[in-house]
Amino acid sequence: MRKLLNTLFINQTDVYLSLDGDNIVLLKDENKLGRVPLHNLESIVTFGYTGASPALMGYCADRNISITFLTMNGRFLARVIGESRGNVTLRKKQYRISDNEMASAHIARNFIIGKIFNNKWMIERMTRDYPLRLDIQKFKEVSQHLSTIIEEVRICEDLERLRGLEGQAAISYNRLFDQMILQQKENFSFKGRSRRPPLDNVNALLSFAYTMLANDMAAALEGVGLDAYVGFLHRDRPGRASLALDLMEELRGIYADKFVLTLINKKALNKDDFFKKENGAVIMTEEARKKFLTAWQNKKQEKITHPFLGEKITWGLVPHAQALLLARFLRGDLDEYPPFLWK
Repeated sequence: MRKLLNTLFINQTDVYLSLDGDNIVLLKDENKLGRVPLHNLESIVTFGYTGASPALMGYCADRNISITFLTMNGRFLARVIGESRGNVTLRKKQYRISDNEMASAHIARNFIIGKIFNNKWMIERMTRDYPLRLDIQKFKEVSQHLSTIIEEVRICEDLERLRGLEGQAAISYNRLFDQMILQQKENFSFKGRSRRPPLDNVNALLSFAYTMLANDMAAALEGVGLDAYVGFLHRDRPGRASLALDLMEELRGIYADKFVLTLINKKALNKDDFFKKENGAVIMTEEARKKFLTAWQNKKQEKITHPFLGEKITWGLVPHAQALLLARFLRGDLDEYPPFLWK
């Protein structure tokens, strides 16, 4: 199991990253804001376009420290990594399966089972914890509907059909999402997903959380020698980390959605943490991103017992654990890929 090292987040848009010895130096208008030793970093995430020095990128690439560039609202731009150290046999197996739609469906359905199961668990947990604040009948009906879809997914061997079933489950789950927002309803409501750009406060948070989770998953896949850009459910598209999107499906609800709901319901963020641009896009303020990222890193440090491995790990290691299990399946060490089924 990989040790969970620190991720350095650079939240200001006008900070330039450079190298000084074994340290990363943060520069703003040629003034030094700070320096951080690189030996205890696993990744660097920077928001904006100012950039990083070739020396720093080379140093990080050589030591397997990824540098990810995001826009201010968290949209992925680029990721700098070193040479692939993965097992070529493992990647060739990944590519062969990806080229076979039926074989891809056999793996992809486990990603979807994990996603729907975890969304069902969230719904059941809400009915248990807040029985007087929710429409229990509606929640129970959706939970039962998700159970029915899971049974259909288990025997599905067609990717298009699988996507259709996943879509049905997502529609049912999303109908309840607004009810899961228990606080600050006047400023945080969910009427449906809006992505590029996010058009309300909730979607701004969800998009940011999904970007962070996708980045963590891509790093985990590269770490076990898999190609994050060649997926099974999400097909090839230039610039899209399809396998990272595949594998994060089972963590979207239980990790990202639940995290966003916690921020809202515990009032860690409020309406003043967002602003709307002329094109209607809703963006988090710089201070809001700091609060979000601090909470995200704290969440990654919380310990859980992995449902398949039976070992205590941090939430931050869950993407690495699932990437490792997928690699073991592709190598033939496991009969089936075990999705992350949380309770």
